[in-house]
Amino acid sequence: MNTVFRLATLADLQTLLELEQQCFTTDRLNSRSFQWMITRANGQLLVAQRGQQLLGYAVVLFHRGTSLARLYSIAIAPDARGSGLGKQLLERIEACALEHDCAYLRLEVRIDNPAAIALYERNGYRRFALIHDYYQDHADALRLEKRILQHRDSRNIKVPYYSQTTDFTCGPACLLMAMGALQGERLLERREELQIWREATTVFMTSGHGGCSPQGLALAAWRRGFRVQLQLSKAGPLFLDGVRDEHKKDVMRLVHEEFTTQLQETDVERVIGGPLDLARLLHGGGQPLVLISSYRLTRSKAPHWVIVTDCDDEFVYLHDPDVDHSQHRQPMDCQHLPVSRGEFEKMCTFGRGKLRAAVILYARS
Repeated sequence: MNTVFRLATLADLQTLLELEQQCFTTDRLNSRSFQWMITRANGQLLVAQRGQQLLGYAVVLFHRGTSLARLYSIAIAPDARGSGLGKQLLERIEACALEHDCAYLRLEVRIDNPAAIALYERNGYRRFALIHDYYQDHADALRLEKRILQHRDSRNIKVPYYSQTTDFTCGPACLLMAMGALQGERLLERREELQIWREATTVFMTSGHGGCSPQGLALAAWRRGFRVQLQLSKAGPLFLDGVRDEHKKDVMRLVHEEFTTQLQETDVERVIGGPLDLARLLHGGGQPLVLISSYRLTRSKAPHWVIVTDCDDEFVYLHDPDVDHSQHRQPMDCQHLPVSRGEFEKMCTFGRGKLRAAVILYARS
């Protein structure tokens, strides 16, 4: 009897729970998690069935706005192990990821599960991180990755990752990462994250706490001893059109004018207009912070800072400081995110005026 591979439905829920009990002693998916995977997740839950028996399943999640997929979980029934079913599920998950324009597939596996590690490595996955105390029983996990399109070289500069600790400090978090990339011994600390926000905030944004302006972040980086280039599509304050309250607009204008006055007393290079040539900036030792619209990542239209870690002919790679736990993400899911060139061009411009902003840090010689 042939094995059939298909998408799971809610009718499979009880069988999936029974399979989960057979395969795992900790970190089990519960009924609510399976329902979310089947009905609402940005991903797919694939099952393998022979006759009436469910032999295994695999869950792949997609990272909206990027070319990254994550193998969230895979399970094989005890009496189906050793039959090649794991390899078959893996191949179908990779095909599914390719159909969704993904370039990379990532996963975690227990360090004490040599059979699973061997399966992944036989199929082209490489180890790139060790995560301590990852599972409920405090076991460590290996992080593996496979480029399912083609391999690429990486930069010599390694960008550390720092997750923002508030909803409004994406800019400071990115600045910490950029400074850490250029000064490898530098500590990335929350105290400095909040201090940078105090220095660089525009006070008001579209709602909530103020975000950090490009001018404010450039000044904060310059004060900390870095050479800075500021690239803007226009010289004036950004996003005034998104603020209705005239008092808030006046405050934003005044803060912007003060930042501009302070910048005139520095050697920060200001470039108005023109394209953002990431390959040239990275090759020249620059570490770019780019303001994007988070809509293509989270469906929120708020401006959001990310840091570019690398680029090639096809992709721009980002560290996103915002870890969205509601999408079952971990900090590792937000590092070196591959975003197609076309998608990146869309996310880093705003509105009809195609507003664009970037702050590029360099180490002083």
